Amino acid sequence: MALIDLFNIKKQYDIKLLLDDVDFHLNEGERIAIVGQNGCGKSTLMKIIMGVEEPTEGKKVINQSVQIEMLSQQPHFEAGLNVRQAIENELTELQEAKNRFAQLNEQLASDFGNKELLAEHEKISAFLDHHNAWNLEDKIQRVLQEFKLKEFEDRPVVSLSGGERRRVALASLILKKPDVLLLDEPTNHLDVYMVEFLEEMLLKEKFTLLFISHDRHFIDTIATRVIEVDNQKLVSYNGGYLNYLEQKEARMQAMQKEHGNLLRLLKQEEAWLAKGVRAREKRNQGRKKRVFELRDAAKNNPTLIRKMMIELEREKKHFNREEGVSRKKMLFELEHINYSVPGKKLMEDFSTRILQKDKIAIVGINGAGKSTLLKLMLGRIKPQSGIIKKGDFSIGYFDQHREMLDDDKTLIETFCPSGGDRVEVQGHNMHVYGYMKNFLFPKEFLDKKIGTLSGGEKNRVALALLLSKKVDCLILDEPTNDLDIQTINILEEKLIEFPGAILFVSHDRYFIDKIASKLFIFKGNGIVEESYQSYAEYLSIEKELKELEILGKEVEENISTPVVDKTVKEKPKTKLSYKEQRDLDLLPDLIEKLEEKIDALNRCLSNPKCYQEKGLDVITKELTDLKNEYEEKSDRYLQVLELYESFQG
Repeated sequence: MALIDLFNIKKQYDIKLLLDDVDFHLNEGERIAIVGQNGCGKSTLMKIIMGVEEPTEGKKVINQSVQIEMLSQQPHFEAGLNVRQAIENELTELQEAKNRFAQLNEQLASDFGNKELLAEHEKISAFLDHHNAWNLEDKIQRVLQEFKLKEFEDRPVVSLSGGERRRVALASLILKKPDVLLLDEPTNHLDVYMVEFLEEMLLKEKFTLLFISHDRHFIDTIATRVIEVDNQKLVSYNGGYLNYLEQKEARMQAMQKEHGNLLRLLKQEEAWLAKGVRAREKRNQGRKKRVFELRDAAKNNPTLIRKMMIELEREKKHFNREEGVSRKKMLFELEHINYSVPGKKLMEDFSTRILQKDKIAIVGINGAGKSTLLKLMLGRIKPQSGIIKKGDFSIGYFDQHREMLDDDKTLIETFCPSGGDRVEVQGHNMHVYGYMKNFLFPKEFLDKKIGTLSGGEKNRVALALLLSKKVDCLILDEPTNDLDIQTINILEEKLIEFPGAILFVSHDRYFIDKIASKLFIFKGNGIVEESYQSYAEYLSIEKELKELEILGKEVEENISTPVVDKTVKEKPKTKLSYKEQRDLDLLPDLIEKLEEKIDALNRCLSNPKCYQEKGLDVITKELTDLKNEYEEKSDRYLQVLELYESFQG
């Protein structure tokens, strides 16, 4: 069922055209990722859907009963609320529904045949089912815990940092579960464990979702469809991020084939036009116009194909570790480093060596000390005990505050401080525009002041400036923040080619696995581990170990807890609850109807005429959804039936 439809949408700001005659449709249960270069119109599309912006032209169709909520980049809360109150304040509708449901249960106990009460009871039950709000308090506790908000539970929201306030807003939206959830860069300010929890909730709770993200691992895990905003148009690709890359490559190959056909046709039409006389006849003016259109297409197509080819090649590149290169030169040696802040150990007795070819990702939970390690190595702070030995080499540093940039200078003044239009890049002299083009800056940006650029554009300038310097070691703090995927691909390409050492802090799992050959893992409470695994492999093993630990504790508790204690503490159930009885009565008919629908679709799949008419993808998706629903309802029916039979026996 379509929840949102946009038809022939055009959006223009003054002379800048962002979207041109685009259609967009969001169906219930879809999770759509929007990708594209910064400034291409991703957030604008989302704002049009939300109603914050109006399209210049076109039609928007959204059912008024559909609840749409959006995660703001800078969320606002009522004054005076603490963290828990701010979350609960967003859940009043769910809490009121739960209270009313309890009242109806009491009323129906004495007046079971009341049709109005039964109808209201069924409506509220469906509402609570949709929002999975039966155990709301448990879910609030878990979200507070997983988003590291439990320690701030009683603190005023206004006292939190911007990233912490966004986590509070995100927690509220997850618990609220609107019909459509819009998320703009939801993984910003989340560590990898918070991102994994967010992924789990979005999938488990079956959100209908539209989101913008540069986190390719997140996109690949969550998205059922990827939409790319490219040249004011929307291009749709089924599946997650890896599917998007495969389908984009197939599209590029099709464009190349079409371009070959176009050139053959153009050659024929050019030959006709060259004859001259017949081309000047009035009745052939349309054909003449078509020749000029074919010429334009022939000029533009190679540019589009080349752009797609470059992007795909960048994405498909894997780092090649140089063999036979001496790695003996030591850059840093850390001996027994200790560092704490009030109430927290960040590093305890940490020792390591960093060599000239090392590519090290510094990972772990927020607040564990990752950025502190960078500051220690830069000499900006001193260890409380221990020694840091540093060799004779040069360092290039990138931080989230972009301290190397001057807002009052233009781009050309930033890269050519002595005048002219040439820039030294790793010891090679280049034209500044030729270099900046590598970082997706058009020529007209050269005279723009840094202060007028967006956060993502400033990050691109800072990285371009850093990567132009001839240094032996790069130290990067969250380099992918505010960058679009195309720019991250460029950054990865430059870092893979970089001949020196790289130390970087990041939560971007895809980026880490592409660049790093070693991990420093900050586990909290001063513990720092070194690992040569990929980050994906490390996280997978860590997750398995946690599950085994939980299972072990449950086994121990079952062994050590006498059965008699449970019978004393818990009053045994003697009959089904109203909801259980209702499921026992209604589910057999629902399951039978689902079986009929599944059989009908299977018959359609064996009939070419049927599946060609309806569309193979549509039928396959519908069949998968029905089978999933059938499994859920069958499991639930067997559960309540077993419970019912236990009471009878």
